[in-house]
Amino acid sequence: MRARNLLFSCLIFFLYSPAKAQGGFHIAYGSNEKVVVPFQLVNNMMVIDASVNGKELSFLVDTGIKKTILFNVKLSDSFLLKNVENFKLRGLGEGEAINAISSAGNLFRCKGLINAGLSLFMITDDLFDLSAKMGVDIHGIIGGDLFEDFVVKIDYSRQKLTFYDPDTYKYPKCKTCESFPLDFYGGKPFIDLYATNSEGTEHKVKLLIDSGAGDSMWLFPYSDPNIFIPENNFDDYLGRGLSGHIYGKRAKLDHLRIGSFNLYNANVSYPDSTSMVTMHSNKERNGTLGAGILKRFHVIMDYPSRKITLKKNKKYFNEPFLYNKSGIEIMYGGEMLVKEKGTRINPLEGQTRQSITNIIYSYGLTYKPSFKISVIRKGSPAHLAGLRAGDIILEINGKAAYTMSMEEVNHIFSQKADKRIRIKVDRNGQHLNYEFFLKTLL
Repeated sequence: MRARNLLFSCLIFFLYSPAKAQGGFHIAYGSNEKVVVPFQLVNNMMVIDASVNGKELSFLVDTGIKKTILFNVKLSDSFLLKNVENFKLRGLGEGEAINAISSAGNLFRCKGLINAGLSLFMITDDLFDLSAKMGVDIHGIIGGDLFEDFVVKIDYSRQKLTFYDPDTYKYPKCKTCESFPLDFYGGKPFIDLYATNSEGTEHKVKLLIDSGAGDSMWLFPYSDPNIFIPENNFDDYLGRGLSGHIYGKRAKLDHLRIGSFNLYNANVSYPDSTSMVTMHSNKERNGTLGAGILKRFHVIMDYPSRKITLKKNKKYFNEPFLYNKSGIEIMYGGEMLVKEKGTRINPLEGQTRQSITNIIYSYGLTYKPSFKISVIRKGSPAHLAGLRAGDIILEINGKAAYTMSMEEVNHIFSQKADKRIRIKVDRNGQHLNYEFFLKTLL
């Protein structure tokens, strides 16, 4: 699904990095030997609540980066960053480096987790708006530093992260669990898996484990002789990185093998070289393993012991790999005034409940969230029907768009081929109706 195609794995190739602060993350005194942190699962990705210097914020949890990044946060008297320096930041996408600041010595709190010397980066440009892309408030991305000193259990079904003291943690007995070694490069975890290409050849791939990537998997074309783009593919918008839009091709992978776990017909994306200038600092890397696959497992990330343990997640493991068949990429379009109808039932004076009643209708204006078409794929069903980037979606198949979540909208666009989609949009104040049929491309 499109909103899930936001890839923030290895977003940043830092041009500048401050010295590592002392201390790091630890479990607060009195929290025993573990801390449970609930998360919201949004487009396959984990969003947690935490505070920095007393300011309550929401963070995307992303093992694909090392440091913490803030954006969409205004510096004010109630939120001051410490030890600030200006610099330029370069990330994924086809654009230029962006303005940012570095900061060290900040106080981070999340349930029973504390870091009294957090180093972070803050993007001061307004171009990067993750909240609009995901449909929920997100003020930053917290990276692998959060995992560095713990054994971390990720339960996608119950939407809980559990942080354990590695000195006292004992692995549960589990016959259906499998553990795999992790390699680290720049503080980021990599795993070796086996993929089968369109010619039927199984080959080893080294992938960055990226919980902040909504896609299932990215492979870098020709990073290995066995990695090439299959003939059955289509051009698409893959998402947005710090430095601009990311484009590439989408296809299906016949078979992905993780130990004895087998995944078939998985979605795979092949980003183009223009968008990937900063991605190849690790020359052995062949791509990214994203949350679209990670959520199919119960995961134990053990950075101290350099291993990951997986067990099938019965809720998600056998879910089909869906992709957007409409060609529409949506984002949060701000709030709009909506006319809502209310009712009040009043018994007439002197009447009993069983007697005649007065039904009073009232109408009021309420602000509701809206969705905007941010990108539309050329030649897609929606494009051929006449829809345009910038259109505000009002209704889908007769249902008001503001009553749906972004994930619900994207799910509608990812259903079976030939499903009819009726859509009403607002284009510069004019209400227009369109109709198209979803089309399979793979």
